[in-house]
Amino acid sequence: MPATRVDLKITGMHCAACARSIERSLKRTPGVEQAGVNFATEEAAVIFDDQAARVDDLIASVQKAGYGAALPAGEDTERVAQAREFRQMLSRLLVAVAATVLIMLVHYLRLFPPRVSEWALLALATPVQFWAGWQFYRGAWTALRNRAADMNTLIAVGTSAAYGYSLAVTVAPDLFTRAGAASQLYYDTATMIIALILLGRTLEARAKGRASDAIRRLANLQAKTARVVRDGEEQEVPIEQVVVGDIVLVRPGERIPVDGHITEGSSALDESMVTGESMPVEKGPDDLVIGGTVNRTGAFRFRAASVGSDTVLARIIKLVREAQGSKAPIQRLADRVAGVFVPIVLVIAAITAAVWLIYGPDPTYAVTAAVAVLIIACPCAMGLATPTSLLVGTGKAAELGILVRSAAALETAGNIQAVIFDKTGTLTRGEPQVTDIAPAPELSESDVLRLAASVEQNSEHPLGQAVVRSARDRGLELASATHFNAVPGQGVQAQLDGQAIYVGTRRMMSSASVADTALADRATELESQGKTVLYVAADGQIAGLIALADVARPDAAAAVWRLKGMGMRIAMITGDNQRTARAVAAAVGGIDDVRAEVLPDKKAEAVKEMQSEGKRVAMVGDGINDAPALAQAELGIAIGRGADIAMEAADITLVRDDLRLVPEAIRLSRATVRNVRQNLFWAFFYNAVGIPIAAGVLFPVWHTLLNPAIAAAAMAFSSISVVTNALRLRRYRPAV
Repeated sequence: MPATRVDLKITGMHCAACARSIERSLKRTPGVEQAGVNFATEEAAVIFDDQAARVDDLIASVQKAGYGAALPAGEDTERVAQAREFRQMLSRLLVAVAATVLIMLVHYLRLFPPRVSEWALLALATPVQFWAGWQFYRGAWTALRNRAADMNTLIAVGTSAAYGYSLAVTVAPDLFTRAGAASQLYYDTATMIIALILLGRTLEARAKGRASDAIRRLANLQAKTARVVRDGEEQEVPIEQVVVGDIVLVRPGERIPVDGHITEGSSALDESMVTGESMPVEKGPDDLVIGGTVNRTGAFRFRAASVGSDTVLARIIKLVREAQGSKAPIQRLADRVAGVFVPIVLVIAAITAAVWLIYGPDPTYAVTAAVAVLIIACPCAMGLATPTSLLVGTGKAAELGILVRSAAALETAGNIQAVIFDKTGTLTRGEPQVTDIAPAPELSESDVLRLAASVEQNSEHPLGQAVVRSARDRGLELASATHFNAVPGQGVQAQLDGQAIYVGTRRMMSSASVADTALADRATELESQGKTVLYVAADGQIAGLIALADVARPDAAAAVWRLKGMGMRIAMITGDNQRTARAVAAAVGGIDDVRAEVLPDKKAEAVKEMQSEGKRVAMVGDGINDAPALAQAELGIAIGRGADIAMEAADITLVRDDLRLVPEAIRLSRATVRNVRQNLFWAFFYNAVGIPIAAGVLFPVWHTLLNPAIAAAAMAFSSISVVTNALRLRRYRPAV
């Protein structure tokens, strides 16, 4: 019996370790074959045997792990829930920041008498510790129940140690007098850590709140209603009521509601939003039309063939969902190390307390030593190591015109081994341009272009607009044509200075009895280069040819060769024909693999194929048809001037319309990740050196180095060094 797949919305996750805990719990559930949890989208994809397990069992398994789960609600409901979660986190952050500032003022400016200050600091720190920081306690408890440790554990233990020690000093100062620590308070340490970590999580929550925008934008492409013929009458019905076999009417400018085949009429359809092809596609009887595309010129009827979840657009939406869900949770280095680091620190603190209870001069020394260990191990530098580098790195990227949607994307970019480019609108300009003009004898290129543009200035067809644009770029003066007529699928005709002018396809020339033999060989040559050829005729005689193509961008070759120099494998993928694809690849150069005539649902498969070869893949695109591939790739890069959905599905958006920013994004990513690793090294180095000192290993001077104030100073110094190292990224110089 085939397995069943269900997607669950997960709540309560705080880090990648949470996602791993949920995965483990789901995989232990009887009947579950596969389970994957995406921390970024807060979703779990579970494949299970519905004879051995029910959805309720899966939800119960997640709840047993300490998290919430439910079947996905409507898009609006999810958006409201995400907004509510963000507001709650923001309010906690603001309270933590305000309290920390007040604590610093009271503590260091000594605004009140000592005992008054101590109680004031306690009053300010307590709501931060147990209200703003409650999620850390909850997360630490959840990790403990799952026999694990994560950053929540570090934060909860470290801040509790600082707060608890300060509380004891405040409530019973005489108990600590002999240890020389009666005046040492660490409320500022506890609240500052909570504020910094909340800042990072608030920014992360905002990014996750936009994760479903791509799906919503895709869904908005679908027509809401359709005009169908039933019982001989036209009826406008909701899109959900269209059934296979219905005859659907479409007028100029309308969006195609569902997939089907034309039964009557013809038109030019803009399919760029689905296929990525910039050229309008001429459609006639029996031709396929795709839901979500736009009818540009004529009216026609078609018979519905695919409706609901079977349409091309619906399948693209499904592919984006699945590709997003298939991404493994980001394995943050700090979380992985924390899984080992936290238990070790707790054991060291316990051993320190036990040893000094036996061999120390006083029990308070044992308590002070254990607290010093916990404070110096407090994850301030560890918590700052990654976000500060990523903050500076993403800021530098923004200066260069590279918009990074998440810290995870910046980390991922540095590990890319292969780059796949979409053709239309990415490697090419995305709109037709005049590339060649072949005049008949005794005529010039300007004569031919002026004739064609004078007629085409009345046309809304993109090819006609490209001809007019070329004529105006050359400064040609256009005449006013009369009796203009557009022939769907063939071209245009008009009267100009008493002459009958035809601009269009070879089929139009044949219908107008215009002989094209004089330029037939030249037309064949241009078409072999993947160009679209328009014939221009005047009074029954061929006047010339105008070739148009979507030409390669001037920055494409530089971008490709820079990536090649970085050791990348380069591929190009397009829905266009093989001939045109090869022509663009030859113009750009450096492309190892060319795949043409690829439908949207196959683009994501092409990415999967390269991933199956062990490559970490980046996909660069600009159209809606690229969204599944952008989501499937380890790194999706969208061109800023492209479709909104491409940018929503992508991890990185190039705000500046410059392909050379693709290799620049990868270079900057590598520099940032290198900086993160340096920071993590120093953060753990200070702990490795500081913990033994705080534990009293250096016995002759333990009574001075043991003081928690020294531990806090060392922790502060480690934080300063981490931030200073991160700021070095500001000096990064781009190659562009």
